[in-house]
Amino acid sequence: MRHLYVHVPFCARRCVYCDFAIAVRKTIPAARYVDAVLRERDRRIEGGELDDGPLETLYLGGGTPSLLASNELARLVRCLTLRASGSFPQLEITLEANPDDVTASSVAEWMNAGVNRISLGVQSFDDRVLRWMHRTHSMRQAVEAIGLLRSEGIDSLSIDLIFALPEQLSHAFGDDLARAVELGPDHLSVYGLTAEPRTALSRWISRGAVRPSADGRYAHEFLMADDTLSAAGFEHYEVSNYARPEHRARHNGAYWTGRRYIGLGPSAHSFDGRRRSWNVRQWSAYETRVDLDGDATDQHEDMTESQRRLEQVYLGLRTVEGVTDSKQQMDAALCARAEESGWMLRQGNHVSLTVEGWLRLDELAPDLTTLAEGG
Repeated sequence: MRHLYVHVPFCARRCVYCDFAIAVRKTIPAARYVDAVLRERDRRIEGGELDDGPLETLYLGGGTPSLLASNELARLVRCLTLRASGSFPQLEITLEANPDDVTASSVAEWMNAGVNRISLGVQSFDDRVLRWMHRTHSMRQAVEAIGLLRSEGIDSLSIDLIFALPEQLSHAFGDDLARAVELGPDHLSVYGLTAEPRTALSRWISRGAVRPSADGRYAHEFLMADDTLSAAGFEHYEVSNYARPEHRARHNGAYWTGRRYIGLGPSAHSFDGRRRSWNVRQWSAYETRVDLDGDATDQHEDMTESQRRLEQVYLGLRTVEGVTDSKQQMDAALCARAEESGWMLRQGNHVSLTVEGWLRLDELAPDLTTLAEGG
């Protein structure tokens, strides 16, 4: 295993669109959390799921990892990367952070711990939108955080933005894109808002209090992001991700290319090439389980060959590289229809989607499912 994900569940507040496994806490039990994750890590080493080899990427996601006390964050990273030095030119260590957690001292402490990549949850540069989302930061804090991360020398900075917001917000997504380009991050993740079940947003929509963005607006803003960021020198290398040269997200790239990875922490997922498994979702249940025997696994799924083939095609088509075609993967008639519609590019046995095709990948998925199952 060369790729390790650690889920830090703690948040100061739940955002209206969030369906992640989080634990809202005024006081973060950082030491207990790190102890629990390290117990799970040790159990996985004993079980042969983790070996003594070095890591290529370590991703601290959440939740809000930047809420962890700096000394505990440093302990966690140090213990997880103890054997990692020397094999790769640079171990990518990503920390997800909220802008209001970024200070000169916190950045220095993160860097001393080994963090060299920050994924900053900006979401918007519009204070009205941030308040509606229940974010804990302001536009000014986001701008100041980006400036601090730059001046303190973080190697790679990514920011998140959300588009396709409800109509009544009158959100000017173009302004967010322009401000992002002006501030000069190395990477952007740009996501369309979705109303997941059991979220405040979903409840508001079901009551008629919020009107979702129209499909046409979603497509318009998706293409706007591609136009704006491509013109600014970013490569649109995956459906939701843009990078300057040498700044692709290496950890996320492992997911898209089907490589093996281990997840530690509440609700974290793992994949060994054939089996997917995931941990219990809630922090309290996770802590109890690892205290008992170190095993936090909730469920697992063994993938069939056709499922693996489908996933390879689906994930591959999410990237600019696309997939290498074969009769077992793609149907000639399906490809011809997609090419004629301007959704797909085909060169020899290589297939990739255009930007317009990415908008319609889910429309192609049922056909891909049929093909994969038919083998």
